[in-house]
Amino acid sequence: MINSPAWKDKRYAVLGLARSGRATVEALLASGADVLAWDDRAEAREPFVGRCVLADPLEADLTGYAGVVVSPGVPLNTHPIKPHADRFGVPVIGDIELFAQARADLPPHKVVGITGTNGKSTTTALVHHILKTAGVPTTMGGNIGLPILEQDPLPEGGVYVLELSSYQIDLLQSLECDVAILLNVTPDHLDRYESFADYANAKIRLFWLQNIKGSVGIAPEALMYEHGEIAGVHTHGNAGSDVSIEEILAEFEAGVPSGFDQNRWPSLKGPHNLQNIGAAIGAARSLGLTFDVIEAALRTYPGLPHRMERVAEISGVAYINDSKGTNTAASAPALAAFGNIHWIVGGLAKEPGLGECEAEMGHVKAAYTIGKAGPDFAALIEPIVSVERCETLDHAVAKAAQNAVPGDTVLLSPACASFDQYADFEKRGEHFRALVEALK
Repeated sequence: MINSPAWKDKRYAVLGLARSGRATVEALLASGADVLAWDDRAEAREPFVGRCVLADPLEADLTGYAGVVVSPGVPLNTHPIKPHADRFGVPVIGDIELFAQARADLPPHKVVGITGTNGKSTTTALVHHILKTAGVPTTMGGNIGLPILEQDPLPEGGVYVLELSSYQIDLLQSLECDVAILLNVTPDHLDRYESFADYANAKIRLFWLQNIKGSVGIAPEALMYEHGEIAGVHTHGNAGSDVSIEEILAEFEAGVPSGFDQNRWPSLKGPHNLQNIGAAIGAARSLGLTFDVIEAALRTYPGLPHRMERVAEISGVAYINDSKGTNTAASAPALAAFGNIHWIVGGLAKEPGLGECEAEMGHVKAAYTIGKAGPDFAALIEPIVSVERCETLDHAVAKAAQNAVPGDTVLLSPACASFDQYADFEKRGEHFRALVEALK
């Protein structure tokens, strides 16, 4: 567990006692903080009975509190906790901000922060894998893996690799990343922001928080050009530098004798992964790793569950679980990476239309629509390829398996959130795996 004397004898309120909330309360209590905690679920409160004050922060006098710690899932634009905390001049923060406050008391280390609409998890896991392969003490957290405060501190020379959503960045005040990465920005989560520009600025803010000598900002060239504040961020008082993903890829291709060949990296196929690879290489190079070490790690990277995960090959048909494709921009790369696709699509749509998937429809042989958005997707796709209106995933898998022939790919990449039929995209992907296993 990470704890810190910075929290000792200070007062914090923690709203929400799911995984990160529980870890936050444990870390604060272990550090000698005075904690008020709350969750509407009695079973979530039970482990803290007698250990801290259990009361709703919305009904509490927050005078003198150092912070109200909330889950990133709490919508700051609509939830009453933000105006309530503002009345007392108390900042609303997240567990990553507490980690930032604890850094001064941890063994000397570095932090890589990774954000973007799509590709965050793959890039975070890839940077972590490269460092681990190179023998560098490392862990990953934030929007992936275990809550960061639940993890043991790294020894001297360690690197914390953090996946950061825009929601988590909104809750930051002082996290200064040694390497900050912005992969891309496409429309998403617009129910939480007044405009797309506000959402983009939430991502860009990760760069503005940097103030470490030698820090590095990494982003695609187009984003640097479009948002001048990225390209110019390190001219505003700190001593870092910026580099584009395109420059990194060019340097890598020139620096590796065997050239740049994605076929050597089986879990990193598809044009979209060029961006993830480039960003990860840039982070690794910024941390002092050589091209040879990086290339060796790319070859052994296992990939992420639910992200273009090869579940099985049955009778010459590949079954791919890309349940993490929760919007059209996230699903388009999966469509681009395969051919002769039987596409299972639908769920709870985040935006109208096919978006970036439209340009990849030439890879699709047939579509199988599911979920609340199924009828809308069917109407859009029927003029292009044949569609089976399946409604549920079990019907879609059965129909796709019936129609597919050797050389085809059955791809679950829903381009939608899962919440109309599943608790999360993981549960949806696990159901797909189970359905495919049953076909064997």
